[in-house]
Amino acid sequence: MRYITKNENETTALGEAFAKSLKPGSVVALYGDLGAGKTAFVRGLARGLGVTERVSSPTFTIVNEYPGKMPLFHFDMYRLSSSDELFDIGWEDYLDRGGVCAVEWSENVEDAFYPDVIKVIIEKTGDSERSIELPEVLQ
Repeated sequence: MRYITKNENETTALGEAFAKSLKPGSVVALYGDLGAGKTAFVRGLARGLGVTERVSSPTFTIVNEYPGKMPLFHFDMYRLSSSDELFDIGWEDYLDRGGVCAVEWSENVEDAFYPDVIKVIIEKTGDSERSIELPEVLQ
């Protein structure tokens, strides 16, 4: 299902609504160019999971952990060149911790994902407008 958001607040709100369909162990693979709105969507996921901390991009730390009703593990794979590096930082441990893993720049580590990964594709269609594709089975 494709959604159009008119601004960052709408992108965040869509992420928040979408979070209600997630379960412990869910992996949300985010795809989109730089500035597409991936982190804004993750801010919404965090809010929907009961995270009260400020969410920021983990570009330099690779992963940020946020406690909530369900923990959120926010990954940024921009600086990784292969899934081997993801496994080196304990990817499987994060999968086993009962939270939601939100992964930006997923194309860099696709071979680390199980078939049940939830793909979210975000595209800039205007200055602040975004097209966001979510799986229909989770609506």
